[in-house]
Amino acid sequence: MEKEPQLSVMGGGLVGCLLSLYLAKQGYKVEVYERRADLRSAELAGGRSINLALSDRGWRALETIGIAEDIKKVAIPMYRRVMHDVQGNLSFQPYGQAGQAIYSVSRGGLNMALLDLAEAQPNVNLHFQQQVLEVELKTNEVTLLDNATGQEHTIQPDVLFAADGAFSMVRLSMQKTDRFNYEQSYLDYGYKELTIPPAADGSWQLEKNALHIWPRGQYMMIALPNVDGTFTCTLFFPYDGEVSFKELQTPEQVESFFQKVFPDATALMPELTQEFFENPVGSLVTVKCFPWSHSDKVVLLGDAAHAIVPFYGQGMNAGFEDCTILRGLLEEHGSDWKTIFKTFQELRKPNTDAIADLAVYNFIEMRDKVADPRFLLQKKIESKITAQYPDAWLPLYSMVTFSPDLPYSQALANGQRQEEIMRQLMVHIATEADYDKPEVQAYLQSQLA
Repeated sequence: MEKEPQLSVMGGGLVGCLLSLYLAKQGYKVEVYERRADLRSAELAGGRSINLALSDRGWRALETIGIAEDIKKVAIPMYRRVMHDVQGNLSFQPYGQAGQAIYSVSRGGLNMALLDLAEAQPNVNLHFQQQVLEVELKTNEVTLLDNATGQEHTIQPDVLFAADGAFSMVRLSMQKTDRFNYEQSYLDYGYKELTIPPAADGSWQLEKNALHIWPRGQYMMIALPNVDGTFTCTLFFPYDGEVSFKELQTPEQVESFFQKVFPDATALMPELTQEFFENPVGSLVTVKCFPWSHSDKVVLLGDAAHAIVPFYGQGMNAGFEDCTILRGLLEEHGSDWKTIFKTFQELRKPNTDAIADLAVYNFIEMRDKVADPRFLLQKKIESKITAQYPDAWLPLYSMVTFSPDLPYSQALANGQRQEEIMRQLMVHIATEADYDKPEVQAYLQSQLA
């Protein structure tokens, strides 16, 4: 009788939990090892509670395990961006067509829901406070430290799935192998979380169903709604320079700076200075590497394979899409792990590289361009083009966010072509009414009809 393969997943975060559920549904017995304590019985350490934007690629993954509707009960749809200028004036930009939204969800809340679901599976075992120290790739022997007891022990799974994050210890072992390409780059910006509490009656103090942005050129703050009436604010700010974390050293400096730059938000943040000095500064890293697999024994996925910065709201969605793609390959190829892993990395690598580049570009757009009247005019013109040529023009954001069947790489290529068309078109446009100019219509006809 053929021995049942022993599968281990390193990482009990969002991607690791979802993957374990997919593997279990294929009939495999899965051991999940997580470095942290069980989130359901311990406080989540600071610095990683940044809200997540769940969009169509992520929803598709959750629908396949039957929890999408439950998650929607604790997720808040955001139908548009609301931009706040220095005077507190507001401007608006819809995310998609009528009714389309991205959803604000709690990282911890979603992770706990997935842990509950994984624990309920008879063929999934969860092991917490298990830190990977080393992976011997020739034998697939993993040395783990039990942080609860201080004891080291080893496991030797037949197949190892590494979903252990941007600083993956499994990937570190692969980096020591021949011809392994690795690239890591940090933005010169960090992020710090702050809070806007509910109003006295428990309601939201800003528009609830929107992602709020305070774009200020070289930095910005955003706010996402939570179900308890709060907003989680995230300040994306330079580490160094004249305006930077380094220069804001006293409560007086913080209060003065926020009053000057984010006055409407500051009025709603009674614990601003306390949170500013208590909450850590998180870093923003992009990781690209290849290959993602070693023989038929080890494969990387999620942030371990392709960490990206959060400005397209696609980090979690891309990781969930990894699981969806793997699930399809499992159904197609059974236990032919070599074929599954080779096909998986060839399919995913161009797409995760594309979304990584788009995420950095979108940071520039969010912090700077969304406050530019010409940029906002261009977006209105693009909406008109979409209405006139719905089969030929879908905005880049919609391709990435609301078109789960379209690969990220194809969305990027389409977006680059559209940007060139808009560069030519905007020369003739000073107002929305100029869209109806004969030369504008003739150019669009030549490009899109």
